[in-house]
Amino acid sequence: MPDNPIKENSYRQLPDAFYAETALDPAPSPNILLLNHGLLKDIGQDTAWFESPEALAILSGQKANAACPSVSLAYSGHQFGGWSPLLGDGRAHLLGQMRDGAGDLIDVQTKGSGRTRFSRGGDGKATLASALREYLVSEAMAGLGIPTTRTLAVIATGEHIWRETPQKAGIVVRTAKSHIRVGTFQYAATALGPDNVKALADHVIQIHFPEASDSANPYRSLLDAVIARQAGLIARWMLVGFIHGVMNTDNMSIVGETIDFGPCAFMDEFRPDKVFSSIDTGGRYAWNRQATMAQWNLARFAETLLPLLAEEEQAAVAAAQEALSGFVPVFDSTFWSGFAHKLGLNPGEDSRNLAQQTLALLSEEQTDFTVFFDQLTSVAAGEDQAGVTDLFLNRDITRPWLERWQALRATDACGAEEMRRANPRVIARNHQVEAALADASERGDLTLAKRLAAALRHPFEVSDADRDLMVPPEPSERITQTFCGT
Repeated sequence: MPDNPIKENSYRQLPDAFYAETALDPAPSPNILLLNHGLLKDIGQDTAWFESPEALAILSGQKANAACPSVSLAYSGHQFGGWSPLLGDGRAHLLGQMRDGAGDLIDVQTKGSGRTRFSRGGDGKATLASALREYLVSEAMAGLGIPTTRTLAVIATGEHIWRETPQKAGIVVRTAKSHIRVGTFQYAATALGPDNVKALADHVIQIHFPEASDSANPYRSLLDAVIARQAGLIARWMLVGFIHGVMNTDNMSIVGETIDFGPCAFMDEFRPDKVFSSIDTGGRYAWNRQATMAQWNLARFAETLLPLLAEEEQAAVAAAQEALSGFVPVFDSTFWSGFAHKLGLNPGEDSRNLAQQTLALLSEEQTDFTVFFDQLTSVAAGEDQAGVTDLFLNRDITRPWLERWQALRATDACGAEEMRRANPRVIARNHQVEAALADASERGDLTLAKRLAAALRHPFEVSDADRDLMVPPEPSERITQTFCGT
């Protein structure tokens, strides 16, 4: 029997108030539906233990992880702008950490594994459909090269839970560099006091930002680094039409990974103010507001660090404001240079102007975001430009745009291959994800889920057999709202 690799827990270095020891609810009849062999290979872990009966027993709660008892983490958060002083892992258990091939710690957490001290009246469970959704969308993000938590396994628990109707229950086994959030720092600042904020910041610096420890003010360096990571992350989301849907402070990872895949979605037709989340009635987290809301969240993070930034309050506020002013330059640089590559141009003022015209054109025509850039990449590679013009109703505005693009390409091209690396052919389209979830959770058929996951891992190329996964939804197939699905 290979050894259990989940045998460390650096969170126990923190004061006890940051977590609660909580056992998983034993699943009555667990079955691993999906084991992410690709992820295990990426992090340098052998699959043997994860395929063992012991692994199934530990991951499903039938057996405690003797190497390190599970904990659930405490945190606060602003949810759609409203303050919640104590949220925490209401349905998640951190089993511990394993090491990747480089020796770095990787969290292993289960979601949907039962009640914790932070459940706030919930049953602590999750639907199988929501578990599969997290698997598919997190694999899509990983395939796109966007920092993200990953799904290690999806487990059917063998029970039903009530969500308006009876639903099959499931567990997500998730990996992350860290599960510490902006909300964790908010909890420390509002409930535990400055000594605990310092303990948390020191922990994060030690494990995730060791370079900050050598600076004159490690906490300012931490703030700068977190801001830069988040600015880059949000820009990369937007470049592929991704809308997170619940960018609350408790859903913002301190290490800059995409986390918590509830009502998230990739756009089909382009609309800058597009919202999918059924609970985002005010459009707070629309596609074109994600950078603004990330800045707002980071300002809340900066507030928690004020006592560590300087002894005098005025100096601390000035330092925080200076750090926060670094968000826009990083975001703009990442977004507009990324957009230049989507257009097959070198970054610069001309490419930025054309990018702005492109967004206006796509918005006016509500053209499919992914299909447009896929077809444009084909034109750059020598195919007929009808593949682009046929996407638009108004050819009178499309032709002048194409002429300008071709003129810039003639003098300022970065290459069709680089353009392809910026423009996926396959994304996790809502209607296909929902079809895969229905097949799996209602009929027990994982065929589409597995095929979709395999295609999403390599989104810049597509086989003939998977060309149907590139097709946008028909009007009757469009998914206009997404839900937390917990």
